[in-house]
Amino acid sequence: MKSYRKELHINTEKRRDFINITPAVRAAIIESGIAEGLCLVNAMHITASVFINDDERGLHADYERWLEHLAPEKPHSQYKHNGYEDNADAHLKRQIMGREVVVAITKGELDFGPWEQIFYGEFDGRRDKRVLIKIIGE
Repeated sequence: MKSYRKELHINTEKRRDFINITPAVRAAIIESGIAEGLCLVNAMHITASVFINDDERGLHADYERWLEHLAPEKPHSQYKHNGYEDNADAHLKRQIMGREVVVAITKGELDFGPWEQIFYGEFDGRRDKRVLIKIIGE
């Protein structure tokens, strides 16, 4: 069995954003030379997420509205975590959206269902963050 590791570096202009990282994950699979196996993709920060869903702007706007309803950014004083930082809402949003995804690799391709794509969700951006891609298989 082989393994391959790659990091993506992401720095968003906005505090919150959803970025389709599927092309980068596909490129990593090609680089790995692994045709059959598993691909783990995870956010390496506690205020960011990796998840699978449809690449549709309306859905992303719905996520933004829903997450802001569940864990509003302001007032910062509503959170015990906030003191030095003002990102308690980002920690909660990450918890809801998840840390990672695992996708099967079959014949050198992500073994997705219809419309599935991999996204990086940023909830406290405007600084460099990393995403780990770890591929194992043969």
